[in-house]
Amino acid sequence: MLTIVCTFLMVGVYAGGYQVGLHGQKQIGMGLVGTSLCFDASSMFYNPGGLSFMKPTYSFALGMSPIISSTAFRKSFPADYSAKTDNPLGTPFYFYGAAKINDKLSAGLAINTPYGNSLSWGKDWGGRYLIQDLSLKAIFFQPTVSYKINEWLGIGAGFVLATGSFDLSKALPVSGANGEGSVNLNGSTTEFGFNVGALIKPMDKMNVGIDFRSNINMEVSGADATFVTPLSLSGNFPANNKVSTTLPLPANLDVGVSYDVSEKLMVAMSLNYVFWSVYDSLIFDFETNTPALPDSRNPRSYKNKLIVRVGGEYIINDKFTARAGGYYDPSPVNADYFSPETPSLNNLGLTLGLSYKPIEKLSVDLSFLYITGMEADKQYLPDNFSGTYKSQVYIPGFGLTYNF
Repeated sequence: MLTIVCTFLMVGVYAGGYQVGLHGQKQIGMGLVGTSLCFDASSMFYNPGGLSFMKPTYSFALGMSPIISSTAFRKSFPADYSAKTDNPLGTPFYFYGAAKINDKLSAGLAINTPYGNSLSWGKDWGGRYLIQDLSLKAIFFQPTVSYKINEWLGIGAGFVLATGSFDLSKALPVSGANGEGSVNLNGSTTEFGFNVGALIKPMDKMNVGIDFRSNINMEVSGADATFVTPLSLSGNFPANNKVSTTLPLPANLDVGVSYDVSEKLMVAMSLNYVFWSVYDSLIFDFETNTPALPDSRNPRSYKNKLIVRVGGEYIINDKFTARAGGYYDPSPVNADYFSPETPSLNNLGLTLGLSYKPIEKLSVDLSFLYITGMEADKQYLPDNFSGTYKSQVYIPGFGLTYNF
């Protein structure tokens, strides 16, 4: 019974685990490469060290990338069965504003959504005791400073204030006159972290970047745990209980290089190492315990993973710039603990991008990202739930950049 209500913060997303990488339309168009680039104020997320090389005095960028996603599940034993998510439209966004204080010092503010997802399997599907509906949101606020030490080296750092919330519903395998029981869990929290980076220009046509974004432990205390069960079981599941737990947002170490092949063509690649191993287990502390609802420690055993990204851009003329890229993002989920709350498969992403400058200072930035989650047989041993998963994601993106 306990495992039915004790997995609510494990959330799947189109990227490995529950990490979102949609923080600039230009970078998205190049396979989400950004560590070695210094396009504009968006450097604050990808590499604060690059902000000091920003060419305009002021730079502002905003955008949104709606997520249209679905995951399919099927199994053939003991009987043929299939299901598919009907996920709400995801809406990750970003806003960046930065200014050059002088020739060496720059500062700005980044607001974005590095983690989160919305997932809906429906009320009556075969895995409803594991998950029905889930929403996870995290918004980061990052004031940033960047200093150009000399003509070939810039460093930067940002302080991160992270706010997060979740809302989950699932069924319980207990029945009464009003049907099956259910539980809804929701809560919010605020935590802190940092982002530091350096941009190196070893030669005129080459940039090398390195960036580290810290782990942030989202500690949720006193979240609402609302149970609906038959009256005869209400003593085992207090209707308005509280629960505390922690969801780690993993650290990232990014290294990238970009090279100007010509005045029009630039190519780039990056390696993104995600420290998923911080997610070793999921611990729940219920305010009111009963024999059916003790505190618990649930193994997760995520593994660190390396994401490889490549991309490029081509300046067509003074008005248009085209981009393309791709990446491979392996799943960090332990093979024995793959559940429908974490449909994180090995993902292949392909991207396109286009910028249009109607006037000199304004850029309209478009991107499109297609992700296929490679079909695989998976199992969740604690509940003996297994089957074949496959996912698809379509993410169009729109943004505006204004530099002056």
